Amino acid sequence: MSERIILGIDPGTNLMGYGVIEVFKNSPKLISMGVIDLKKMTDHYVKLQHIFDRTIGLIDSYHPDELAIEAPFFGKNVQSMLKLGRAQGVAIAAALSRQMPIFEYAPRKIKMSITGTGTASKEQVAGILQHTLKFKEIPNDLDATDGLAAAMCHFYQRKPIVEGNSYNSWKDFINKNPGRIK
Repeated sequence: MSERIILGIDPGTNLMGYGVIEVFKNSPKLISMGVIDLKKMTDHYVKLQHIFDRTIGLIDSYHPDELAIEAPFFGKNVQSMLKLGRAQGVAIAAALSRQMPIFEYAPRKIKMSITGTGTASKEQVAGILQHTLKFKEIPNDLDATDGLAAAMCHFYQRKPIVEGNSYNSWKDFINKNPGRIK
């Protein structure tokens, strides 16, 4: 019996990445990851409907307890940011329609929690996730591992401190509790 299931989403209007992890005895296990491919759709509003429907489908299939979603980053192209924000909003609306708690993380925060640096590449994030969760192949579309990274970031942020642990220093605490420090 799992303690909780976390759905992570990397919103996008061309590819939306997702990852699902199950937490049991404070240990994460990969359940699923993938992408929702929206590239062939030309109407932005149809894409948004598809994001909503597929997010509902993921929620109904895996019954996650929480949604961890990547926040849009600030870029130079206002139109791209607007479309990305809409995609994120639609995924959030889907989770809200199922009364799921939502947790939003900045891209740098997600990278920092997985790799220890906020400037890591998608490939570095994917490699560490592969090692941590022991999956065989890194997917071709790294948006899948980006969605998984959001779920793992949330796991690290919400990981309880086990009573009875002793720490010799602040550095020792940080090393034994990666991702807990904001």
